Amino acid sequence: MITPQPNSTSISALPENENNLSSLRMPPHNFEAEKALLGAIFANNNAYDRVADFLRPTHFADPIHGRIFESSSKLIERGQIADPITLKNFFEQDSALADVGGAQYLVEIAASMVNVINAAEYGRTIYDLHLKRQLIELGENVVNSAYSRDVDDFAITQIEKAEAAHKRDGKIAGVATGLRDIDTILGGLHPSDLVILAGRPSMGKTALATNIAFNAAYDYKNETDSEGRKKIIDGAVVGFFSLEMSAEQLAARILSEQTEIASDKMRKGKLTNDEFDRLVVASQQLHNLPIYIDDTPALSVSMLRTRARRLKREHGLGLVIVDYLQLMESSKRTENRVQEIAEITRGLKTLAKELDVPVLALSQLSRAVEQREDRRPQLSDLRESGAIEQDADVVTFIFREAYYLERAEPILRQDESADKHGERLHRWETHLNDVRHHAELIIAKQRHGPTGTVKLYFDGMFTRFGDLDTQHTDVI
Repeated sequence: MITPQPNSTSISALPENENNLSSLRMPPHNFEAEKALLGAIFANNNAYDRVADFLRPTHFADPIHGRIFESSSKLIERGQIADPITLKNFFEQDSALADVGGAQYLVEIAASMVNVINAAEYGRTIYDLHLKRQLIELGENVVNSAYSRDVDDFAITQIEKAEAAHKRDGKIAGVATGLRDIDTILGGLHPSDLVILAGRPSMGKTALATNIAFNAAYDYKNETDSEGRKKIIDGAVVGFFSLEMSAEQLAARILSEQTEIASDKMRKGKLTNDEFDRLVVASQQLHNLPIYIDDTPALSVSMLRTRARRLKREHGLGLVIVDYLQLMESSKRTENRVQEIAEITRGLKTLAKELDVPVLALSQLSRAVEQREDRRPQLSDLRESGAIEQDADVVTFIFREAYYLERAEPILRQDESADKHGERLHRWETHLNDVRHHAELIIAKQRHGPTGTVKLYFDGMFTRFGDLDTQHTDVI
């Protein structure tokens, strides 16, 4: 059994030639560690769970090892067994594998296994060596660019981003939410960012998420350059992963928002001819928008990653929304839910970076919010895990004072006169009317920008958020 040292690096070198030139250096790699990890996965597929969150086929120095890892992950994520026998069919016609021994090479890898407990350590070694190769390549590119008369790639990228931002009405570079004041303070939802939208039940998390999804998809525009490559001009293709509501329920919410028809009227079929006509038009429009809803329950991060990759590859995915993260399954089932949530948030952040898209994840808050006089959420209220705050680039809370006021109608106190009760009731009604359609989005953390509170308009009948008024442009 081969048991390579996980931190070792195998670097091949050619001897000096007859002209006494310096030996040629090969990029850092460790083929033994790659074989050992694959062997561990063959022996026990649970080893895959230890590396699935960070290791990708492209991280392997040997392309054949990367393809074996990719084929293994496909089988495992489908709930099947990955071993030399099941993988044999994948590679029977593979000429590259035939060059190294064909199916017998899979058996050789199986003999290279290490203890499953060490699988993550070997995975990290493979990943770290990949980063070193990337740094070498980056350094070479920088050196070559420095010798070139052309503007370097970094400057071009920054200019393109600035140009895209300048062309937007709101002067933002991220995916616009369609809500003016949110885009003002956040600058849109930025690629590779994990954005948390948290709140207590019935605050409107899902409603705000569907509003953002519709706005981003509605604004989606792209153009094709001279080489046939698509370039996103505005908006985004949206992948909405709903672990709580069905696709039909989400579609009904969006239609209610766009048609101003209460969803219960649609459900009961109590529509006027005019409402029915509006509903037909809106349904056709929604059908043509690039919103892809996946309502599979109890998704794991690895399953979500597989589906998001496919959307990225096939449709140019630009925004991922997850409703909500506490309903996701951890690949490492333990008694400690805090650790599971931490693994899930790390996985979502990794996904955002890998696909270079913003990930908007909804989150529940603990009941501690409702034990305080001021029920506006705080970072400490994030349910079950401080890792949510740690891993997120942006943490926002949705708060509607009207929700609590509606449930606090003054009752006649003992020994209280009717006049006194009437005064309290009047003040309550006045206050409720003042805030009935008000909502607050509290930006409690923003890694690259300011925090603050944005006031929004909310219409509960149509589950719709909007800008509060035409004059309001600042955060409070």
